[in-house]
Amino acid sequence: MFSKFATHSFASSHFKKASFNAVIAACAFIPVFSYAESASLTLDQALQMATLASASNKAAQASVLASTEASAKANQLPDPTLKVGLDNLPVTGRDKFSTTADFMTMRRIGIEQQWVSSDKRKARLDRSKRAIEAEEGGYLENVAKVREEAGSAWISVLYAQRAAGLYKLIEKEMAEDLNAAQASHRSAKGTASDVLQSQLELVQGKDDTRKAEQASRAARIGLSRWLRVPVDSVADETPTLVTHVADIPLADLEKYHPIVLLARRAVSLADADTNVAAKERSPDWSFEAGFAQRGSQYSNMISIGISIPLTVNRPQRQDRDIAEKSAMGTKARLQYEDAVLEQQTQIQMLSADLESLKERISELKSTLLPPSRQQVDLAVAAYRSGAGTLTSVFKAKRASLEKQLLINELEKEAALTWAKLELHVIPHDMPSSTRNVQ
Repeated sequence: MFSKFATHSFASSHFKKASFNAVIAACAFIPVFSYAESASLTLDQALQMATLASASNKAAQASVLASTEASAKANQLPDPTLKVGLDNLPVTGRDKFSTTADFMTMRRIGIEQQWVSSDKRKARLDRSKRAIEAEEGGYLENVAKVREEAGSAWISVLYAQRAAGLYKLIEKEMAEDLNAAQASHRSAKGTASDVLQSQLELVQGKDDTRKAEQASRAARIGLSRWLRVPVDSVADETPTLVTHVADIPLADLEKYHPIVLLARRAVSLADADTNVAAKERSPDWSFEAGFAQRGSQYSNMISIGISIPLTVNRPQRQDRDIAEKSAMGTKARLQYEDAVLEQQTQIQMLSADLESLKERISELKSTLLPPSRQQVDLAVAAYRSGAGTLTSVFKAKRASLEKQLLINELEKEAALTWAKLELHVIPHDMPSSTRNVQ
C-alpha cells in the first residue's frame, strides 16, 4: 500500500549517526508571465540543508544518544559493595584499643551483592528500548517540523520572486509606453496629458516593484533562518502538487506521520513502565560473604548472609506504583486515539483544500486570463487607432496584472497546503534507519 509513496514527496533518505539526507520534490506553480530566472537553490537542496543545519535536530539526536547510553546498563546487576570493618574492639581495661588481645576482636572484610532477577532486568532493558524509540520519535517529529518550515519558507521565496517578476515586467512595459508617448508627443501625434499619465503610471509601477522586492528579501531572510546561509534566489521549479497522504492507512500513519508515531511509541513506553513496576513488586535480595581475622592465638572466621527486604505494605506501596503506571498507560492510549483522529481530520481537510485550490487555479487560468489579455490587446489597438485613450490601456494592464497576481497567490496557497501534507510526513526509510544512531 505504501509503495505509492515512492513519489517526489517520499524520496529516499539515509540517516547515519549524526546526519541524513531527506529528498523531496518541489511544489507546483505555473507562471503567468515568463521571465528569466537563473538556476539556483532547489527545494530538495533546501530541505537537505535545513535538516543538516538545524540545531534542534542535533539536540534531538543528542537526546537519542543519551537514551542509548542509558540503555546499556539497564540489564546489568548493581555494583557489588566492598565491606570493611573492625568488630568488638575493646575501649576500656588493659586491652583497650588492641586488635589482637581479645578473642572477640575481628578485622573484617567482605563483599555484598544485590541480586536483581533476570525477569526484572529484562523488563528494565525492554523499557530502555522503548525509551530510545520514544526519543527517536521526538527526533523524527522535529525533523518533520524543520522540513515543513524550510519547505514553506522556500515556497514563499519562490512566489515572492514570481510576484516581483510580474511587477518588473509591467514596469518595463510602462517605461516603453512612456517612451512611445514622448515620441508621439514630439511628432505632434500625442498629447502632453498622455506623457504625464505615462509618467505617473511608471512611478506607480516602480513603487510596486520596490514593494515586491522588499517582500522577496523578507522571504529570503526567512529561508536563511532554516538554512543558516544567505539565499539570493531559489530555482524556478514547477512541481505537480500531487499528494498521496490522504490515502495512508492507519498502519502506515503510525509509521510515517511523526505525531501519530510519537503517540504510538508513548503507549509502548507506558506499557513498559507498567511491566517494570509489576516486576518491582518482588524485592531484590542481597547476598553477603565476609572474612574476619582475629589475633594469631585465635581462629579466623568467615560469614555469609542474605538480606531480604520485607514488603510489609504492598497495597500502599508496590501496588500503588503499578496502578500509577497503568493509569499513565491509559492516558497514553487516549492521547494516541486523539492524535490519530486529529491527524486524519487534518489530512482530510488539507487534501480537500488542496483539490479545491487546484480546481480554482485551473478554472481561473482558463476563464479569467484570456479575457484580461484580450482587454489589453483591444485597449492598445483602440489607442493606436485613435478610438481609445492611454488611460484605458493602463487600466487594462493593471487589471490583467491583478488577475495574474491573484492566481500567483492562489498557487502559493496551494503549494503551502501541499507542503503541510507532504513535508510533514517522514520519508519512508527514515524510521527504521534511525536505529543507526550510536
